[in-house]
Amino acid sequence: MKNAPIHILLADDDADDRMIFRDAFEELKMKTYVQTVNDGVELMNYLNTDDAKLPHVLFLDLNMPLKNGLQCLEEIRKSKKLRELSVAIYSTSSSEANIEETFIKGANIYIKKPTEFATLKKVLSEVMAINWQYQTSGLNKETFMLSI
Repeated sequence: MKNAPIHILLADDDADDRMIFRDAFEELKMKTYVQTVNDGVELMNYLNTDDAKLPHVLFLDLNMPLKNGLQCLEEIRKSKKLRELSVAIYSTSSSEANIEETFIKGANIYIKKPTEFATLKKVLSEVMAINWQYQTSGLNKETFMLSI
């Protein structure tokens, strides 16, 4: 299990964003397995299956149809099975209200989707370097929003 790839799960309704996200990880040459789902309903259905392989890090878009990222985050934090999941909010929004609400509801980090591919690779590299054990144990508003 030591050499097993890091399991990344992205929930995002935008097909282009999902493709670019996968491409960025591919170029980073990290040992990862990137899985994607199209919306919050698909995400929660997957996570709640008995044999679901839980990701090491869930990248969660906020603005999705059917069930948005905030609703998913609330469900994840209320679930005994899922509450310890590392959740990175991954959104185009930089609204203070969204940042504040996701912090309060228990997300581990907030990432504003970069517009440049090179910046996306840098952000993902930075996120993968985080020691999630410490990131989840002491949430800190000052380090919640990832800035690159």
